[in-house]
Amino acid sequence: MAGHKEYDAATGAETTGHVWDGDIKELNKPLPKWWLYVLYATIVWSIGYWILYPAWPLAEDYTRGMLGYSQRSVVAQEISDAKQTQAPFLQAVANKSVEEIRSDAGLMEFVRRGGAAQFANNCAPCHGSGAQGFKGYPNLNDDDWIWGGTVESIENTIRFGIRSDHASTHQGVMPRFGIDGLLDKGQIADVAEFVLSLSGKSDDAEKAERGSVVFAEQCAACHGADGKGIVEMGAPNLADAIWLYGGRKQDVVESVHGGRGGMMPAWEGRIDPVAIRMLAIYVHSLGGGE
Repeated sequence: MAGHKEYDAATGAETTGHVWDGDIKELNKPLPKWWLYVLYATIVWSIGYWILYPAWPLAEDYTRGMLGYSQRSVVAQEISDAKQTQAPFLQAVANKSVEEIRSDAGLMEFVRRGGAAQFANNCAPCHGSGAQGFKGYPNLNDDDWIWGGTVESIENTIRFGIRSDHASTHQGVMPRFGIDGLLDKGQIADVAEFVLSLSGKSDDAEKAERGSVVFAEQCAACHGADGKGIVEMGAPNLADAIWLYGGRKQDVVESVHGGRGGMMPAWEGRIDPVAIRMLAIYVHSLGGGE
């Protein structure tokens, strides 16, 4: 009957008159007024936003909005402000000596943070996030530095690379003694045994003795008579039990047989010179170096 209101017996709420499955009745429970007012306010606000700010994509552009606001310009300004804040620190890194940088706690903290960011962006894929290295990629936390471990030497290595396309790159290639027929299998096995003996890992004194003769003739010119390496040649120390390509006898045999010639890209021209210097100081601060 028109105008008749029905109330639910259990809740006392008015029903809408809608019934499902014969006995399920819909209660008339409208949203609170305050909720509706908030909804209406957000609709009005959104219309204002569409008018004032960039909002709608077009075929080849977008609506600019009456205020001309641009998030790109905001970011550009933030970057500009950050560069202005960093400028005195960067100038100090460029002009001060390493000793002066280390004596300035605030500047050194800036260098460490900047160097760590550069390392994460450019070096971690090869050397690991902790600079621990992998087989064929040096550990930068230890004291073994093929091309020198001073800050200056590390900076030069970063700048010029190793066997890179830079005119001043470090060059140093280990001969392929087996592939090129310079040594036979027996001689390679003997010299590998001698190399292992330098770090106390040999278990065959007779082979090591024979290998010492081969080493003196073929290897000492680069690695030194004592096997401790020559930085100028890029020849690693073979007597410290730190192995770039593995310290098992088979690993050493493979190195002698096929030679080694890993490379590192030159970063000069790719990243800023001051960033290279911060990176060198950061790497040196990891605990290794000279």
